[in-house]
Formats: sequence, C-alpha cells, structure tokens
Amino acid sequence: MDVEQVTGPVVYHGEGPVWYPGWGGLRFVDMLAGDVITLGADGSVERRRVGAVAASIRPRRGGGAVIGVARGFAMEDPDGTVTALPELWTDPGLRMNEGGCDPDGRFYCGSMAYDQSAGAASLYRLDPDGSVKVVLDHVTVSNGLEWSPDGSRAYYNDTATLSVSVFDYDSAEGLSNRRTFAELPDGGRPDGLTVDAEGGVWTAVSNGGAVYRYSPDGGLEERLSVPASKVTACTFGGEHLDQLFITTSQENVDTRDDPLAGSLFKADVGVAGIPVRLFAG
Repeated sequence: MDVEQVTGPVVYHGEGPVWYPGWGGLRFVDMLAGDVITLGADGSVERRRVGAVAASIRPRRGGGAVIGVARGFAMEDPDGTVTALPELWTDPGLRMNEGGCDPDGRFYCGSMAYDQSAGAASLYRLDPDGSVKVVLDHVTVSNGLEWSPDGSRAYYNDTATLSVSVFDYDSAEGLSNRRTFAELPDGGRPDGLTVDAEGGVWTAVSNGGAVYRYSPDGGLEERLSVPASKVTACTFGGEHLDQLFITTSQENVDTRDDPLAGSLFKADVGVAGIPVRLFAG
C-alpha cells in the first residue's frame, strides 16, 4: 500500500481528521495551536483559530460543529460563530485531547495531563441538551474513540496502556464491559483510531511511523508505513470514503531528521470507511 503525501509540514501537532461532505471534505486540527484546518480540493489549507487548544471536532446535525477545546467544549454555529461552554476544570496542567460521536449523537472527548501523569485524565460525554458526564476516569492519555459499523461496540485508546480497548455499547447503558481488544507489538503507542465498513480497526502508532489495521476479532492484519515518525490519527475520506487520511506531528520530533513531520498523508487501503457520526445538539 503506497502512502501519498497530501500537504507539506503545515502543522505542529496534527490530529483528529474528519471527512464530512457537508463542510466540503476534510478537516483536522493543529491541536496545540488551537486551529481547525480545512483541506481544499486543490491541496491548500485554511486555518481557523478556535481557542488555545483544538482537540477534536465533529459536525452538528443542524450545521456547524462541536469542538473539544482546552478545558471543555465549544459550539460552532452554522454561520461560523464559536461559543465556548463553561470550563469543566480549572487545572492548567490538563487539556482535552481526542474524541468522537456515538450512534445516538452524543459527543465524547477525553483529556490528558501535559506531563502525561498517570491516571490524571477522564473521558467526558456532552449530551445534546448541553449536560456533561464523566464516563471514564483514571485515564492517562485519552485518545482515539470510534464505534463498530453496527454501533454495538466502541474502540478506545488510552495511549499509556499500549493497547486498544473495546466496550459494549447501547443507548441506555452507554459504554460498558471494557476489555482489551489488541495489544500493540514492540511497545507501540496507540493514538487516534478509526473503523472501516468491514469492522476493521485502524490505529495510528505515535512512536512507530505507522498505522495498524486489526480485524474485528483483534488480529493484526496490516502495517501501513508512513514517512513521518509520529503518526497521530487517521480517518476515511474521499467521495467514496475509500481513502485513509493520516495526520502527523512535529511535537518532540527533530525535523532535521524527520522533515515530513507535520504533513498530511493518504493511502488507498482497499476498504471503505463509515460516514462520520454527527452531534445531535
């Protein structure tokens, strides 16, 4: 599988790619710059600052977007106005990191400590009515989160565990019965993840210059090499959702040795993804 470079090293810490036809294609974040990046059809990039941190973004059913920001959530209206919701904590040593929407239109975003203190973080759920609930605590680096095609399972990365977790999911109970889905080989650190239409789980490996695909039963089936060492997240996009877009980072990277760090890549991986789930609020 050939990996194609889409942009130059245009971001410091690329994360959270999302493809949505309603906003014209791909958006991702330059997380620590607080910017949402829009990829143009010609490969150009447009930046929009939304706060000190732009952690994760998903489209809203009524237009606009919901965004994980430094210490909580923000709403983007259809006209582009961004309004921050009340902060969920005051500790400046913690920030939001990554998230996604469940099949019922609720938005989750998880936190991390800047120094990656063990157990300091949580996974939060924003409901359409604006209420917020902690659904998982004692997390270290809350990362990728996505549901199976039928919505019955959710896959989740707490990077420090060096493994992918899986939960059962239903509307009433939410996430339950957490267990290990797959342990990454060679001390791999799982970052953002996505799920394809066949139920395969694709996880970025932040210390491995790679994206791994696991079968629905947890077997490692593909290792996709990326020409940048710190691979942060992936998503399916394109007209037929058959291109895997991959973000990378320059954070703690010597760019003299790794000149493509911070670039966006894509690959034709022979399988399609599932449409992004929208926030119902």
